[in-house]
Amino acid sequence: MIISGHAVVIGDDVDTDMIIAGRYLRTIDKSVWVDHIFEDYDPCLAGKMNGAVLVAGKNFGCGSSREQAVVALKEAGVRAVIAQSFARIFFRNSINYGLHIIEADFFCEDGVPVVYNSETAEITTENISCKAAPLSTRMQEILLAGGLAEYLSTKVQDDDEDCNC
Repeated sequence: MIISGHAVVIGDDVDTDMIIAGRYLRTIDKSVWVDHIFEDYDPCLAGKMNGAVLVAGKNFGCGSSREQAVVALKEAGVRAVIAQSFARIFFRNSINYGLHIIEADFFCEDGVPVVYNSETAEITTENISCKAAPLSTRMQEILLAGGLAEYLSTKVQDDDEDCNC
């Protein structure tokens, strides 16, 4: 799978409360989350999310285990997150919700086009090429399905079709 978008560069230790502040979690209206994404980190970022590939430093998604942070990123149109490292719970939530996460020692300028090839685990820009840490086959299958629920749904359907009941 090829994922591409414009780079939005952010720093180290971006926690889930910076992605979507706790005061917005009482609503189930995801458009509210989109409007307020990264509000306490940098209010200008919300308008840059659609079609973005976030390029972050170390420990992205640390803090609380709120899955709303992942959902907010997806709803805002983020195509993938590239970071040097991820908080473990954020990493798993991202896989489960179908948000492409890419672990690599990668940096580029804000706004440049970024392309990721999941088959080769290669990240490229006009001037840079970098290998990412490959995901397991199962994680790639979950991401390709759109998330864990979608993946399991296809597995159940496959099992039903194989049944001679």
